Amino acid sequence: MTVPSCHFPSPHLECTVSSSAQRLAGITVWDGESDRGASAIAWDGDRITELGPAEQTHSEFSVIPGLIDTHVHLDSSAVPGSGDWMTWPLITPVSERALHVVAHARRAAAAGVTTLRDLSGSEAQLSAARAFDAGLIPGPRVLVNGAVGMTAGHGDLFTPPHYPHRGPVADSPDECRKLVREWARSGADGIKIFTSGGVLSIGDKVGWRNQTNAEIAATVDEAHALGMLVAAHSHSAEGIDIALEFGVDSIEHGTGIQERHIEILLERNIPVAPTLLINDAIADRRIPVSDDAAEKGRAVVTERDANFVGAAAAGVRFVLGTDANGVFVRFGDQLEEVRLMKRSFGWTSERALRSATSDAADAIRLTGKVGRLTPGHGADLVVVRGRPWEDIDQLTAENIVAVVARGQVIAGALPV
Repeated sequence: MTVPSCHFPSPHLECTVSSSAQRLAGITVWDGESDRGASAIAWDGDRITELGPAEQTHSEFSVIPGLIDTHVHLDSSAVPGSGDWMTWPLITPVSERALHVVAHARRAAAAGVTTLRDLSGSEAQLSAARAFDAGLIPGPRVLVNGAVGMTAGHGDLFTPPHYPHRGPVADSPDECRKLVREWARSGADGIKIFTSGGVLSIGDKVGWRNQTNAEIAATVDEAHALGMLVAAHSHSAEGIDIALEFGVDSIEHGTGIQERHIEILLERNIPVAPTLLINDAIADRRIPVSDDAAEKGRAVVTERDANFVGAAAAGVRFVLGTDANGVFVRFGDQLEEVRLMKRSFGWTSERALRSATSDAADAIRLTGKVGRLTPGHGADLVVVRGRPWEDIDQLTAENIVAVVARGQVIAGALPV
């Protein structure tokens, strides 16, 4: 793709552009772990080719890696006010839903989120991910996890009881193994399991057991045998006990974290996606939810707030994971979630930014590909006003100047 040459207000800050190679010089770079100072960064297609010191300038701009949201749900309507969010996926053809997945993903990318992991995948997300990977549509990287849950479990109860067309479930160890294999065949990147009930699912309780130990053991074993990470949805202490017992790779939500879990979480370096904004929004009824969901949300937030303070102080590995679906948490609200994580956990701004870049990349097995600005890594980067690793409040949509994903400018423009 040929991109027009660009010009900066400072004569010392240059941007060189060819058909595929681009270079910024004299701009401050935070590489995902530390401030590199005034630097030159270059990329050719989807590969960073250079990062080194350059003559110091007084630019208002800086460059950070593209952000990574480890927990999203892209399969919802991307048209505001288009009806009930739960019924829309049931009545909309998968070919049409895939277009909405693309729209959501590109909206996230425009806000600087250049990698998204969908934790309730279907053919809609898989189709969109393949289109992005093939370069048919400029956009972010999308990873897809297939869900393995039980009849009447959290994942199943997003579908009304008598609706005949349901997503797959698994109700024995053998069915769990088969469903994992089917997801692997479809091209899924990982597996999602449930070790508690949920907040928004219809008719269950947060404390419900989801699947037997034998079923969960079979799922995790089969997924690991096929090289797939396992993410465990859990809001209860018992659910985290089960998830840790069978060796999951991440905890999603993690509401029920107790002191007894902390040593294992630290020892295994297990990431936890805290999904703060969505549970706050449900509990406060900032968006329309049922009385049951609001009540469950308030209980979850109360327990979470009591548990997370000690977990964060002990060093539990919280990474960016929002549960964004375009309704309760919009795509682009990830920036607000990072700021909220900083305040909630008593972090420095730099620690918060690492949780959304380099550490998030490590958590979903993308070390060496994204999350850091290093030669050889993919060319995902954000040009922003200010220095958000020094003051995370500067990480706002208004301060984003340009977003580069897979080497292409997909939002904004390199500074003019």
